Amino acid sequence: MRTEMTRRTFVKETLISSAGLSLVVNARAEERADGAKPSVSSGLAKGRLGNLQVSRLILGGNLLTHYTHSRDLKYVYSLAAHYNTDEKILETLAAAEANGINTVSMHNPPHPISVLRRYRKERGGKIQWIICPTAPVEADMSKYRQHVEELIADGCEAIYLWGVHADSLVAQGKMDLVAKAVELPKQYGVPSGVGGHSLDVVKACEKEGIKADFYIKTFHHHNYPTAPKPGEAKEPYNEFPGYWCQNPEETIAVMKEVNKPWIAFKTMAAGAIPPQQAFRYSFQKGADFVLAGMFDYEIAEDTKLAKEALSRAQERERPWKCSAPIG
Repeated sequence: MRTEMTRRTFVKETLISSAGLSLVVNARAEERADGAKPSVSSGLAKGRLGNLQVSRLILGGNLLTHYTHSRDLKYVYSLAAHYNTDEKILETLAAAEANGINTVSMHNPPHPISVLRRYRKERGGKIQWIICPTAPVEADMSKYRQHVEELIADGCEAIYLWGVHADSLVAQGKMDLVAKAVELPKQYGVPSGVGGHSLDVVKACEKEGIKADFYIKTFHHHNYPTAPKPGEAKEPYNEFPGYWCQNPEETIAVMKEVNKPWIAFKTMAAGAIPPQQAFRYSFQKGADFVLAGMFDYEIAEDTKLAKEALSRAQERERPWKCSAPIG
């Protein structure tokens, strides 16, 4: 009992300290590129996705669902599951909010979604959800519609087509199903986006006029020891060698011409790239938001690093994007 009380006391004191840190604002870093300034209480700049105000740093869900992309280190999956218990996930969400991160994004396995519900109902949490349904995208859309409706009923604020599905549908030329998946959440009045590992997803959506409100696209450089060697990156992503952005330079060039918000994910190549380097690269090279998996003890430092990266990215080549104004 004494060990548990000590841990809880430590967590409480850490969250209080983190909340105080978030109020120390670097004026240049917090200036919104679309001309407005975020609220001082958040301490972290925001952008817009449809009618949502979203922190430029978003909490990723893979560590919360225990899917760590740890390559051949299989024990890490079990380690993450033992560390990120339900209670620890609730504490992680609270730490994110205390540091100005107002949005979490993940796919929709039933149990982690139930923990997000608990955070709202039991802890009064306000963190926004951007969720990708994992139901199959088929001609009648019945299974996908069921997932969307369940998420809407839970109060999900934005939905996007899962990158795994989008990669496959685009490769098969099934752009009609991509369009249906994008239009469905819009029927319920929430922003709707498209995810992808393959750059072909963005290219095809832009070419076909898919009315996505935003893209969630992988993005990281290949300057790390376990990155693919020249000629090895033959697929959009691979666990061995570990990479999730096949062609970063082409991604930079293509996204420069895309007039929609871009959430970059896998920016640390599943832990191979330090966050300071990953955040700077992502924001400087054109991402509007960074989606990052973080353990609770990493959040305060990563938020600080994101602020620093944003302050250094004010003169980047790709203009900051935001969709339709609120209201």
